[in-house]
Amino acid sequence: MSVGEDETLQRLKAAVHYTVGQLCQKMEEEHRTKFSRQVVAAIAETTFRQSDIFAKDLEAFARHAKRCTVSAEDVKLLARRSTALAVYIQNKSEELEQEQKDLKKKNSWKRKGRDTEENRE
Repeated sequence: MSVGEDETLQRLKAAVHYTVGQLCQKMEEEHRTKFSRQVVAAIAETTFRQSDIFAKDLEAFARHAKRCTVSAEDVKLLARRSTALAVYIQNKSEELEQEQKDLKKKNSWKRKGRDTEENRE
């Protein structure tokens, strides 16, 4: 691993640790509980390692499909072991698809309106 890659890795780990710390603070406030520094560090390390595993799996799924880009279908495949996560990702995917369709339809109407105005002139 090069020096630049190592620095990037350390910055990513620090960002995950910071975010986990923020989430734990929020949970402390909401549930009147306390997380020790060791627990926050353990959650952060576990999260980072699991994210690395997810990233490698996603790359492998895309490569297996002879693609260079990870798709939503790859993410759905990754989530298949967790029913709740799979349902959540499926719902979000459908929401995004609908938003994209609505946006295309909206842009299509704008273009048609402009074309009609130009024809009138």
